[in-house]
Amino acid sequence: MNASMSKKIDITALAEGVRAGDRRALARAITLVESGRADHRTQALELLTLLGSDRQAMRIGLSGTPGVGKSTFIESFGLMLTGQGLRVAVLAVDPSSARSGGSILGDKTRMDHLARDPNAFIRPSPSQTQLGGVARRTREAVTLCEAAGYDVVLIETVGVGQSETVVAQMSDLFLLLLAPAGGDELQGVKRGIMEMADVILVNKADGDLKAQATRTCADYAGALRLLRKRPQDPEGFPKALTVSALETVGLETAWDEMKTLRDWRRETGIWEQTRKDQASYWFKEDVHQGLLQLLLDDPQTKEQMQIAQSEVTAGKATPATAAETVLSRFRRS
Repeated sequence: MNASMSKKIDITALAEGVRAGDRRALARAITLVESGRADHRTQALELLTLLGSDRQAMRIGLSGTPGVGKSTFIESFGLMLTGQGLRVAVLAVDPSSARSGGSILGDKTRMDHLARDPNAFIRPSPSQTQLGGVARRTREAVTLCEAAGYDVVLIETVGVGQSETVVAQMSDLFLLLLAPAGGDELQGVKRGIMEMADVILVNKADGDLKAQATRTCADYAGALRLLRKRPQDPEGFPKALTVSALETVGLETAWDEMKTLRDWRRETGIWEQTRKDQASYWFKEDVHQGLLQLLLDDPQTKEQMQIAQSEVTAGKATPATAAETVLSRFRRS
């Protein structure tokens, strides 16, 4: 927590700043919700309650293989949207070190032009080794960005993997960004993340890779047709498209398709129902996390866990048996 957050926070004034679209106030508010301190957590909940949820942005989750050009795509796509008069927030989750918990947080340097755009807001956050590559409080940061009046919120996740699909629980649309590749690479993309994708974008469709990108797009389009049709999709979705973030080609077409899907889901009530389902999911997740923290904070449990862990390490007990010993006390109560 930085020095500015160590002082007593005027939550009402902070809420007013966020609602006015003040980027500094928004940055402070996100720092507050990301804090692990108990007093800051209480203030964060007060802030979120004050702001409410009457403003809604289009939440777009974005994942992709390392080196596919996610940052270049986000910058080009974001600049196109701000050029249309829209306000864009980017929540870019950087990989955290499993050893130290530190992260690079280099997204602002990789999106230099977008970072200087007055209608854009970029917030890099460490993933804190959370499953799904999304910082635990990212969804609350999304709510803050909506309260600040941003029209589109892009959530960039760490990379492709089955655990990445947690981003779908905080997004209205989920984009999967892929690079031109051969058939063998197609096999390497997890079925789970393919089933979550609303739109697959094959990037780097320029120069010598343009023809390969077109073939790759056709391969993914064929793969999507083999998947079971989802109730949240109109005819023709999910779909695969080619884009060039470098040459800004195909971005407007991709945006038009996203808006088509958004409008259809709103008209059919799927949009609202999905938001309700997501709220229910995160309620349960918060309860689970809270119960786990209560367990870990209990002095007797801590002592039991240390003893049990020593027995596991020494080979005197299996992990499952040791865990059952720790949990049995709560089952009896």
